[in-house]
Parts: sequence; C-alpha cells; structure tokens
Amino acid sequence: MLNRIDHLLPKLSPAEQRVARWVLAHPRQAAGATLAKVAEASGASEPSVIRFCRRVGLRGFRDLTLRLTEALSRPASYIHRDVDANDALPDAVSKVIDASIQALVDTRALLAMMPLEQTVAAMQAARQLVFIGLGASGHVAGDACHKFFRLGIPCSALIDSPGIAQMAAIARPHDVLVFVSTNGAWANSARAAEIANKRGATVIALTDPMSRLANAASIVLPCEPVEDTGVYTPMRSRLAHLAILDALLVSLALSMGDEASANLRASKDAISSQYSDVTSRQQP
Repeated sequence: MLNRIDHLLPKLSPAEQRVARWVLAHPRQAAGATLAKVAEASGASEPSVIRFCRRVGLRGFRDLTLRLTEALSRPASYIHRDVDANDALPDAVSKVIDASIQALVDTRALLAMMPLEQTVAAMQAARQLVFIGLGASGHVAGDACHKFFRLGIPCSALIDSPGIAQMAAIARPHDVLVFVSTNGAWANSARAAEIANKRGATVIALTDPMSRLANAASIVLPCEPVEDTGVYTPMRSRLAHLAILDALLVSLALSMGDEASANLRASKDAISSQYSDVTSRQQP
C-alpha cells in the first residue's frame, strides 16, 4: 500500500498529495487515526482525504486504515530494494527474488478491491475470451489463452496493434476482451478498449486503475506493482498479472463445476493418448 501511494503521488491533486505525504511520513499514526485526524494533520479537508483514498484504488477511508495495518505487519525482509550496478551476483539475485515475492504480497493486499466475482461471471457467460497485450504483456496474454481454452470456452490471444484494432471493431455483446497492461498508457490499446466497450463487449483491464485503459474498461482489476526503472522489461507486474489470471482460471473452473472438470479431463486425456501413441511407435 505504501509503495502504491508513493508511486501514484505525482498523479494526485495538490490536496491529495498533502494527504499522501502525511500518510507516507506517519503510516502507523494513519493506520489508527480517524478521518478528521488525518484531514487535520495533513492540512486537507475530509472530502480531500476521501478522494485520496479513491484515487489510490480504495473504497474509502476505512479501507485505507486496513491496508496500512496490513502493510505495516509484513516481514521487514520483503522491503523493496532495487538492483544496483555495484551489487555482487548473489546480492542481485536475492534482490530480484525478494522483489518478486513483494510483488505477489502487494497483489494479495489488493484482492479485496478487485471485482473478482463480477469478472468470473462475465467470463462464464462469454461467447469468447480474447486476451490482449502488447510487448511483454503479450506473453502474459498468450499464457492465459493457453490455459483458459481448456475449460471449453473459445479463446484467442492478440499481441499486435492491427489485430487488436480489428477485434475491437467487430466485437459483439458476450465477447469478453481481457486487456493486460502494466501502465495502461498505450493509446492504441485504450482506443480499442473504448471501441469494444461501445459495441457492447465486456472489457476487462488488468492495469493501473488511473490509466486511460482503465477508464475505457467495463471491469478494472487494479494491478500496479512498482517496477525497478533500472531494467528494460516489466518483471514484477508480469508476475502479478500471471498470478491474477491463474486465480481467475481456478475461480472460473470452480464456478463452471462439472462442465469445466469434464473439459479439463478431456484435454488432459487427449495429450496423454498422443504421448502414448508416440511412445508405442518408438518401441522396437
């Protein structure tokens, strides 16, 4: 929660920034404070405190105190540490692993704010699932497609701008488009999400909840791990996105019940029979 507030600080209004800076400087006091106390201590109004809470993805002030309490109770060994050019190899590897653990811990803390039941319901009623991502997020989209189709729902993955634009232009009601993006800043993706939404498709976005992509989505799964700016490809956000999609897969399978179980069993049996055929042909 504290990493998230710090990361979003430049995007907040001046009044919201005053609240954010006070919370970052006094997290333990904020966790046990009243709304009036936070407003007075930060030099902001009570409505500004409420707006701050919503701007960082929380439902309200009570949610803020709960998330701060959770953040302060985490093991100190998980504190974020970026890799430095002077780090020895074992230290660098340890920092990468620690950062990966932290990304998943931070994602777990956001689960209460995610409309998971609404997302699963939309997926279960889908005519087709289309997973969309550009760059590194395209690999996440492909991984999701590889897993979700085994439930018996038609799936595809789109990882290029022309394909994404064309899909949005022909999207129909009961199509579910799942956009995966670390910061939601790609204009082409946001434009496609807006078009698909207008055509009646359900647009799900795993992204920064304050991004243009999030604004264009029907359902937003807030996910914005703090990335190390010293590397050139998303690492922590990729892990968070993969974990959320895996959780949605399991939840969808449970919701579908026997139908999902039968499809998963059939897909596994199909692979097993192919493996058996290859093995038998190789035997002398």
